Amino acid sequence: MPRVGFPAWEAHPDVWLIVGLLVAAYFVAVERVGPRWVGPGRAVVSRFQVACFGAGAAAILIASDYPIHDLAERYLFSVHMTQHLIYSLVAAPLLILGTPTWMARALLSPPGFLRAMRWSARFFPATVLFNAVVVFTHVPDVVDVAVQSAPMHFLLHALVLLSSIVVWMPILSPLPEVPRLYPPMAMIYLFLQSVVPTVPASFLTFGKTPLYDVYATFPRLWGISAVTDMQAAGLIMKTAAGLILWAIITIVFFRWFRREEAEFGPAATAHELDRELIRLGMTQA
Repeated sequence: MPRVGFPAWEAHPDVWLIVGLLVAAYFVAVERVGPRWVGPGRAVVSRFQVACFGAGAAAILIASDYPIHDLAERYLFSVHMTQHLIYSLVAAPLLILGTPTWMARALLSPPGFLRAMRWSARFFPATVLFNAVVVFTHVPDVVDVAVQSAPMHFLLHALVLLSSIVVWMPILSPLPEVPRLYPPMAMIYLFLQSVVPTVPASFLTFGKTPLYDVYATFPRLWGISAVTDMQAAGLIMKTAAGLILWAIITIVFFRWFRREEAEFGPAATAHELDRELIRLGMTQA
């Protein structure tokens, strides 16, 4: 394959349109819909929520626009991997944090939506969902087809983002109807999300031949070989995802520990953990 340099800038108006519509819908909802849901005298949205939603939309734009989009679709699988991590570990949680309770309730108001979310945003279903999507989006045939078909690539990214929103709900849910996991269970839950991705990451990191045929046919950006690119993707998947998840686990732990120690003391904290384990069926009463 010929060696090439960095691609020239290319406009992606479809990406700008989608992200623009997302941001516009958010602010229209805040201005027009929110006041009817929360009532007079109450804040519709906080500055923190606006900042988080804006950062989430910016993350989608960065992952979907030049140069990441162009590098991921035409040159490097490692950048394709980076795209997915931005959608699942950056954009999805920021969008949830930026969604006020009334807006989440409105989005889930169609018949069956709230029930489906309550069922799927639990410890075991969400764990299965996350890992099933991770495995599916790394099947060689799926990657090869998606990279060569713009509609399929869009659907794949939509699947990653939407499923990630569901997966983050047990940790960040703004709705009491979709309760967050008790912090110790949240830490176990996040730990499990960091384990299964190491399997495909290991295949990538230690592979000796290209796993994805389509990326082996692309021009070699800066002379990076297809095997080196694949190994870099595995390292990104294993280290970047692991670092993000473990950082969140650490934050959850210290926030929970300080709160429980201050309010109840160590004995009550241990009792609450035992009760949560019994509720999940992970130990006996």
